[in-house]
Amino acid sequence: MGTPVDAKNAPGRRRSLAFWIKSAQALLLAVAVCFSLGAGSPAARSNYLNHRLMCMCGCSQLLGECDHVGCPDRGQEMADLTTDVAANMSDQQIYNTFVAKYGATVLAAPPAHGFDLVAWIAPFAVFAAALLGTILLIRRWSGFSVGAAAAAEATDPAKLNPAERERLERIRRETGAEGGI
Repeated sequence: MGTPVDAKNAPGRRRSLAFWIKSAQALLLAVAVCFSLGAGSPAARSNYLNHRLMCMCGCSQLLGECDHVGCPDRGQEMADLTTDVAANMSDQQIYNTFVAKYGATVLAAPPAHGFDLVAWIAPFAVFAAALLGTILLIRRWSGFSVGAAAAAEATDPAKLNPAERERLERIRRETGAEGGI
């Protein structure tokens, strides 16, 4: 007697079991991906970091890209970086060590916090202000304004009452304006 109810619930139970199995697989995949993100060889990590630091010899190139012959600083910086990576220092600790030794100019990109945030925002703000100023200047030079548009609309002969039309026609005749208004 209990079998008809169990037979009806069997497909639902299978779907539920399949759902939980797929969810567990997705969770395990996500965990595996998260743990493997930090994994990598020290050489790969060193390569990643040397493209986020500047060579301090004055060539204005990334540390990993400095290619001028006889660079006096690249070798020491690369040795420091390799030592720090081998010591399992975090990226932030390595950046802090380089900033303490060489100054903030060693970073290829300014930090995005505190006063340094201005270095990220200022170029966009200046561009927006220049664009707005240019638009306003062009509108002023072209003579287009809300008042001018309203005045042009008010003098449209099709929208004037007969008395105003007659007054404008009289002005046109007296001034000799053949094109009308």
